[in-house]
Amino acid sequence: MQVRGVRIDDGLAAMDRALASRFSFDYLNPTGSVGRGLARLRRGAARRFRRLGLPERFGLCPREMLRVARELRPQLVIAHSEAALWAADRLADEGFPVGVDLEDWFSEDLLPAARASRPVKDLARLEGSLLRRGVYRLTTSRALAAALAERHGVAPPTVVRNVFPLGAEPTIARSGPVRLHWFSQTIGPGRGLELLFEALRLLSAPVEVHLRGTLYARYRGWIDSQIPPAWRDRVHLHAPVPNADLHSAISQHDIGLALESSLIPSRDLTITNKLFQYLTAGLAVIATKTAGQREAMEEAPGAGVLIDETPNALAAAIEQLASDNDLLLSMRRTAREAARERHCWEREEPTLLEEFHRATGA
Repeated sequence: MQVRGVRIDDGLAAMDRALASRFSFDYLNPTGSVGRGLARLRRGAARRFRRLGLPERFGLCPREMLRVARELRPQLVIAHSEAALWAADRLADEGFPVGVDLEDWFSEDLLPAARASRPVKDLARLEGSLLRRGVYRLTTSRALAAALAERHGVAPPTVVRNVFPLGAEPTIARSGPVRLHWFSQTIGPGRGLELLFEALRLLSAPVEVHLRGTLYARYRGWIDSQIPPAWRDRVHLHAPVPNADLHSAISQHDIGLALESSLIPSRDLTITNKLFQYLTAGLAVIATKTAGQREAMEEAPGAGVLIDETPNALAAAIEQLASDNDLLLSMRRTAREAARERHCWEREEPTLLEEFHRATGA
């Protein structure tokens, strides 16, 4: 098997090569090195001069994606990102079989301030085009599938959850302060952390807070201003770990926080991978009542708590679990059982393979 990728970051390229070695596939970089600065400059110019209709307004390196796909003449093209939507739609015009995997509702994502510079109308057009023409169509929740179907007048795409292999059996035991865990690619605003930091001001329980992700320099001042002074020695920041190590890293904690916003349609309707990663790692889950997270937690009764999006509700849920060790351990065991019985890759894989075989005839 071959994977072809455009290299814009030496560190990420090294991770790709390590994955290729681990799983025995060939990782090729046929289009040469595209520097991160140049790729971002092209995207910035395309978004500033939107009237020109440049494809880089959708993200990094869409032209390279299109060129490489044409060279490969693939049996099936599947778009997973915004830039890939543009490339896949062009390939569909040229007669290639295409599909789309909408883990997020791209045209309905992010806060209003961030959406102002995004090609929202064009993203919606591409989503609708690929949902209508795609022979392979996936999304992450029944709620999002229904919303996409209604918006674009199509049959609902197939639902495959953002789940993970079960991995090693976690140790469901604890001692010392209750450890809260939250993770994302980036530690920064607009990801639910504001809600957490407000809740900390209301807490009396001596919990530890562990945040995992990349903290970019532009957000250091923001997070310093957000963490209550009394909590500075109990809020711990951790760098990302390789995917293969994430299960082990998460399982060392007690409670997983999934603090999505129902005000953003994509965040409301999708189910992010963090919730399922918590279940697999045997953490009790505290999740906000988005449509997607309600859907997932209704299939995992007793594995956690659904809360309103208020600091008081979050603080009360943390206090309850931190003060009742038996309840906390029961939720952790139930979470792992829910992963084993329903929310794991071993359960979802057959659905994905069925969709793939139907699309390709293979």
